[in-house]
Amino acid sequence: PLSQPQHVCHRSCDKKSHFDITCSVESGPSGYYYQGVWRALGGTTVSQFNTSSAITQCLKGKVVHLYGDSTIRQWFEYLNTALPGRCPGNLLYNVPTSELRHIANELDNVVGGRNTIVVLGIWSHLSTFPVEVYIRRLQGIRRAVVRLLSRAPSTLVVIRTANPKALTLYETLTNSDWYSLQRDKVLRAMFKGLNVHLVDAWEMVVAHNLPHSLHPQPPIIKNMINVLLSYICPKKGA
Repeated sequence: PLSQPQHVCHRSCDKKSHFDITCSVESGPSGYYYQGVWRALGGTTVSQFNTSSAITQCLKGKVVHLYGDSTIRQWFEYLNTALPGRCPGNLLYNVPTSELRHIANELDNVVGGRNTIVVLGIWSHLSTFPVEVYIRRLQGIRRAVVRLLSRAPSTLVVIRTANPKALTLYETLTNSDWYSLQRDKVLRAMFKGLNVHLVDAWEMVVAHNLPHSLHPQPPIIKNMINVLLSYICPKKGA
């Protein structure tokens, strides 16, 4: 039940830790912009995919599964616009609840493999719920990711983090960035230690000169897609 303490940190903290969501998360900048281009301070070198042909070549023979909220839909729409012939796939908007499916259940149906990419973005719609609800949801998804990587270790799993947004007075009082930041810390702690990659949307929005927005503006989305594609098609020797 939700009244019981929820463990957030997996194998990263003392067993007595329950709600210390910062116990396995290190804070600090993950990159910076130079002439409008995101440069990561660690991990995969970020390449530039500036043409449809470059994106097409990277995704050739790949199957990309995108799961999440409207901030993930932005990525789908970007790729759908950038690619010739458009991306096959379904976007769910107003559908009966009987047709809604949990991400964890969907992941259990993914075969996986070296040509399979799974992208997750889970935070915005749960920012006003008690953090226990968010933790329980992520625990189920984490278990599904573990199962996926167990049966298909070469599957690439990429997670989009939360990001700050524009705040009206009402949102500042009811759903400020403080709530998003707590979910972001939980998300990072929950998946730490697994073979997954992060697109640090929080830092990529904070570091840009454009105003904060729940749905970041196109120049930021382009840089996020470059990070995603750099995980899929890493530069040789990097």
